[in-house]
Amino acid sequence: MTNASPVESVDRALLVLEALAAAGPAGLSLAELATRLDVHKTTVHRALAALRFRDFVVQDPVTGAYALGGAATGLAEAYFGEENLPALLHPALVALCAATDELVHLGVLTGAQVVYVDKVEPERAVRVWSAVGRRMPAVTTALGRALLASRGASRDVVERYAQVAGSGADGEAAWREVSSARERGWAREVEENEPGIACVGAPLLRGGVAVAAVSVTAPVERMGEARFADVYAQMRETLPPFLPPSFTLG
Repeated sequence: MTNASPVESVDRALLVLEALAAAGPAGLSLAELATRLDVHKTTVHRALAALRFRDFVVQDPVTGAYALGGAATGLAEAYFGEENLPALLHPALVALCAATDELVHLGVLTGAQVVYVDKVEPERAVRVWSAVGRRMPAVTTALGRALLASRGASRDVVERYAQVAGSGADGEAAWREVSSARERGWAREVEENEPGIACVGAPLLRGGVAVAAVSVTAPVERMGEARFADVYAQMRETLPPFLPPSFTLG
């Protein structure tokens, strides 16, 4: 058994990508790369040429420094795209559903609406209709409020979203809820979308940006004032071990 890479040239290119990722936007010169990798400059240059051909590496025309190209950063964007979020985050939803014994949703913000992209149901009945793909006004849902709060939505934005939502959505009330969510880290909704149903939601961050939100939904008799905070505490305890490495709970 050997620790040597089976394809040395591919391994060297991967090491170049790792070094450039660590260097950040400023990048590294050919000499700096060669020194860091302890490889001859000619060898590193060949790896860079192949990576530049596929846009995994770009070279600054003024400084000559190399940095990650669009193809390299695009890999992460594609992997963590909205269409992949349900698969990436489903284990976390399953764990939270088991911990709370309540209905759990995953949602993303699309314009002024929240789209439910995944859900996990408990064994006991929950008197609420929901479906993956369902769209709801962001300002009237715990999911949407959590996302708006985490993204720093202004009062004007929240009130405009309320106007777009229609159906008597109260912009002032929505702003109060978003402001409160920003202060405490979680959002709530009580019987605004379904009679007898309450929700608590919290944002999921990647790179410090809220890309999705998770919520727990239950009948109001099981979701009194004290339990909102308790459910959020359960989220903070349960979710982190099941989230992808780059994700955090807001």
